[in-house]
Amino acid sequence: METPGSQTSLHRANLERVVRAVRMAGSLTQAEIARSTGLSAATVSNIVRELKDGGTVEVTPTSAGGRRARSVSLSGDAGIVIGVDFGHTHLRVAVGNLAHQVLAEESEPMDVDASAAEGFGRAERLVKRLIETTGISPDKVIGVGLGVPGPIDVESGTLGSTSILPGWTGINPSEELAGRLGVPVYVDNDANLGALGELVWGSGRGVRDLAYIKVASGVGAGLVIDGNIYRGPGGTAGEIGHITLDESGPVCRCGNRGCLETFTAARYVLPLLQPSHGPDLTMERVVQLARGGDPGCRRVIGDVGRHIGSGVANLCNLLNPSRVVLGGSLAEAGELVLAPIRDSVSRYAIPSAARQLSVLPGALGGRAEVLGALALVLSEMGDSPLLESSLSTATPVFT
Repeated sequence: METPGSQTSLHRANLERVVRAVRMAGSLTQAEIARSTGLSAATVSNIVRELKDGGTVEVTPTSAGGRRARSVSLSGDAGIVIGVDFGHTHLRVAVGNLAHQVLAEESEPMDVDASAAEGFGRAERLVKRLIETTGISPDKVIGVGLGVPGPIDVESGTLGSTSILPGWTGINPSEELAGRLGVPVYVDNDANLGALGELVWGSGRGVRDLAYIKVASGVGAGLVIDGNIYRGPGGTAGEIGHITLDESGPVCRCGNRGCLETFTAARYVLPLLQPSHGPDLTMERVVQLARGGDPGCRRVIGDVGRHIGSGVANLCNLLNPSRVVLGGSLAEAGELVLAPIRDSVSRYAIPSAARQLSVLPGALGGRAEVLGALALVLSEMGDSPLLESSLSTATPVFT
């Protein structure tokens, strides 16, 4: 029996610290593990040897700072995780292992607003098809991360705004997909998953405080505070699209007037250009035309950037993030949108907060949310299942 403070319980706690550090990073050298966990180099070396003997981790030679080192990652046989991203116009699924390697990925067009049942049915079929293509047994699936384009109510697990996805009213996405796939499903909104994706794999690497701004059919922000997603007690933190810019402005779908979304989201911006550019215009096409020099598209993207910058300035004054990452198709506009964002931040944010902020485009493009869904499983799954083989086969080294 383990008792609090005993050598056995301390040893298990140290095992969990090492596995958690590797699980979240994908791979780390032993020196990096020591720095991130606060454990001594000797303790880390003993624990890594034990985990390797138990089949939990793999150790490969590498170099760090010009010196030989050993890279530690979770075993490729330890299990797989699934990411599912429902966008308003697409479904994307990815299969990855615990070493942060994407094994298979596919996207297909879909109108997610139409029917929740149809959406989950297509997700189930695509997940099963991708698992089959990897050749990995389905019983290796540890969990599924699910992204939806709307806020999740923390208490009920249902979508918190029926105006965003009216066809999903009363649906609990986690329970629905878990019932179909038979594994745990962790759900979050797309902006939070975009933030996780960029934090682990993209433009957010190396920082612990950032905001991921996604501009698409709506506008949302995923907030990372001290390395963790901040959702708020009701799960609606980050709804930057409903900051009021003009109380006499256009009526927003939320019922208020002049929200940031009404000046920046595709559904409001595209009608400004469709009379001169045709009814089939998309934001992707607007960005393409702007990069090619089209004056109308460049003007609209610049205006959108200035409005986004006003919202970012509010975030700076409240939360003081060190980095803002712009996601969605608008990020492809580069400095055409980033420069106006920075101009508004320098004008409206507290100078000290503005000086510490960097504004970057997302590095993952349309993959940010599905990779964030993989990261969500990695962050929520816990360490106990990964430790059983090591604890049962290795002779403990008390550390």
